[in-house]
Amino acid sequence: MAFNGFSSSGQLGQPMAEINTTPLVDVMLVLLVVFLITAPLFHQAIGIDLPKTVATPTVEHDKALHLSLARDGRLSLDGQGISQQALRLRLQADSAAKPELQLQADQATPYQAVAEVMALAQQAGVNRIVFVTQPQPTH
Repeated sequence: MAFNGFSSSGQLGQPMAEINTTPLVDVMLVLLVVFLITAPLFHQAIGIDLPKTVATPTVEHDKALHLSLARDGRLSLDGQGISQQALRLRLQADSAAKPELQLQADQATPYQAVAEVMALAQQAGVNRIVFVTQPQPTH
């Protein structure tokens, strides 16, 4: 905003060319304080009911390997117990055929154990890992 000012002799002078930013800074500081106070409120969890869905079953592949991981870390490949080293060798031997690894882990299995099996499969050359779950009961 440009206002005319009076000179000391009472004559009109040049319009003031500077913008007074003090009100703008005051408003911005007030908004900053308001946002700093209210920002932590946005991160609180709100209880919501998510929709229940039923996934369509995937097509079984003939080249799929079924790996089960128990909550205590025991591994079972196609129904037979196997060690991690033997699993690595088996996956490396089958990596040329590009098998699909279907991983079924107990819900109480620590994530660390699942991550180790996934890393082992990746190092052995497996490109596709499918997580097997139980279908949700329908009512």
